[in-house]
Amino acid sequence: MPFSFANVDGRACLVENESYFDLERISQGAISPDPMRAIAQNDEFREIAASLGSQEKDGIISEVTLCAPIPRPRNSFGVGLNYKDHAEESKMDLPTVPVVFTKYPSCITGPFDDVQLRGDSNDYEAELVVVIGRTTRDLPSNQAWSHIAGLTIGQDISDRDLQLAARPAHFGLGKSRDTYGPTGPLLVSPDSFTDPNDLSITCDVNGDRRQNARTSSLIFDVPFLVSYLSEIMTLEAGDLIFTGTPAGVGMPDRRFLNPGDVITTEIEGIGVMENICR
Repeated sequence: MPFSFANVDGRACLVENESYFDLERISQGAISPDPMRAIAQNDEFREIAASLGSQEKDGIISEVTLCAPIPRPRNSFGVGLNYKDHAEESKMDLPTVPVVFTKYPSCITGPFDDVQLRGDSNDYEAELVVVIGRTTRDLPSNQAWSHIAGLTIGQDISDRDLQLAARPAHFGLGKSRDTYGPTGPLLVSPDSFTDPNDLSITCDVNGDRRQNARTSSLIFDVPFLVSYLSEIMTLEAGDLIFTGTPAGVGMPDRRFLNPGDVITTEIEGIGVMENICR
């Protein structure tokens, strides 16, 4: 049974249509209210999701604060230059192996939280984010989807001056200022999609469409990335993988973010994030 998972005011919940259901309550205490502990129990979500029609709802998601679905990930990876058109606009060679960096977990914030800009070269990057669902090590790519709890939306906000201040570039610092990792609004299980490898992804700034692509254009797709990382280290439930951004970022023509800008990020089947720059 597919499921949609949310962090409602710091509590783990399942979502059906516009209603949310507190997981600790409807599981009679079997599921932790802490989203980080609950996500490790995601195998149990499907059975619970099948019973939501008989459960009393706890409220309407439009009336509450949705926080980052995975608020304190152990690991948060970024993948650079993972769309051909973005590599071209960046005037970079196409990678032959994934370009992986650390997007430090302290930058993770919610789907409607403000982005607190620092400096004057801040960029937007719409991304599909993978959430690992269980301990994963040396996993073949053809088994990857069974180890993924779900998919969510991310913004890899990037301070380009900081990112490029050193040689080689220190991607991790440039992409990890406080609030530079909005995620959400929901974590949606892979079996919710007709094809989780092919989803529409868009980003608007102040209503102006800047990015418009499909995740089927990833150079290294989701199963490959999960398999690749699992050959290097053990992945655990709640680890995040920001899978890369398509063309249309601000850096090539210096269309950087300014205070007051509104970033709207949407991925098919997951929802919409809206973040105001301050």
